[in-house]
Amino acid sequence: MNRREMREKALQTLFQLETNEDLAIKDAIQTALLGEEDEVEDAIFEVPTYLEVLVSGVQANQAAIDEKIKAHLENWSMNRLAKVDLIIMRIAIFEICYIDNVPNRVALNEAIEVTKRYSDEKSRKFVNGLLAKVVDEIEA
Repeated sequence: MNRREMREKALQTLFQLETNEDLAIKDAIQTALLGEEDEVEDAIFEVPTYLEVLVSGVQANQAAIDEKIKAHLENWSMNRLAKVDLIIMRIAIFEICYIDNVPNRVALNEAIEVTKRYSDEKSRKFVNGLLAKVVDEIEA
């Protein structure tokens, strides 16, 4: 599984966790990897390390990540953002701020590619604009 696929699985996992607070991280990851909830209980297999890093890292740093997002929202509030777009931005900002071996522009471009697949053109432009501001701020 390549890193883009892991980012997509992280998106799916974090979306599940966002919409079902009773769900365990391990079960959410397995559901994302398998695609079928009824198979999760019996399935035990190796979870890619980077996927675990993304999911646990975004969750552990969500408050700080959300503050970065809020700082760059113009005429928007967090609760107006589409959940998918918000989670994509959280993953990208986690990579930009907390993962040393992922160049900032790579994290941004990967987020755009994931947004193209899971959202619409308007969202892609929005995510691109906000993440570009975050990258510019960090690189300044």
